[in-house]
Amino acid sequence: MSDDHTHVQEFFGARAADWDSRFPDDGPAYAAAAAALGLREGDRVLDAGCGTGRALPPLHAAVGPSGLVLGADLTPAMLEAAVWAGRDADGQLMLADVAALPLRSESLDAVFAAGLIAHLPDPAQNLRELARVVRPGGTLALFHPIGRAALAARQGRQITPDDLRAEPNLRPLLAGSGWRMVSYVDEDDRFLALAVRES
Repeated sequence: MSDDHTHVQEFFGARAADWDSRFPDDGPAYAAAAAALGLREGDRVLDAGCGTGRALPPLHAAVGPSGLVLGADLTPAMLEAAVWAGRDADGQLMLADVAALPLRSESLDAVFAAGLIAHLPDPAQNLRELARVVRPGGTLALFHPIGRAALAARQGRQITPDDLRAEPNLRPLLAGSGWRMVSYVDEDDRFLALAVRES
């Protein structure tokens, strides 16, 4: 396992048990971001880096009983917390690295990724892997329940020009990874970049 993976697992593993209680008011933001994907009944969607599975209920509601919701995370303790919260009823959970997903190419309609991009060891390659599993014309939502400035303030740091989530950095990163950005919102109460999988 790479040092990046070990760091991610240690960081999130230590916080998994009380993760939801630390951010109890994020539910509506997750629901709004899931709705922005424009999912339809019967669609197949992956929550990449699903953590405790907070996006699984609104994703499941969007695709209905004929759809498929998958939740992939690298940290076993996060998946255990998702099960403890009962969210495994809304999606199939799997211990998996988004850098090498155990999924067929073009098998999904959409990917939802909350807070994921900052934890990717090789963002361009990892976004290409997400593009691989999504059909052409499918969608990607890069989401965070608070914007870049609010997150930086929470973490006691300043936003830097090299922040991957800054629009001038994110747009070409997505374009070079098989995605075309179609909308970008960075406000105090949410960050949401939507992209479409190129043909």
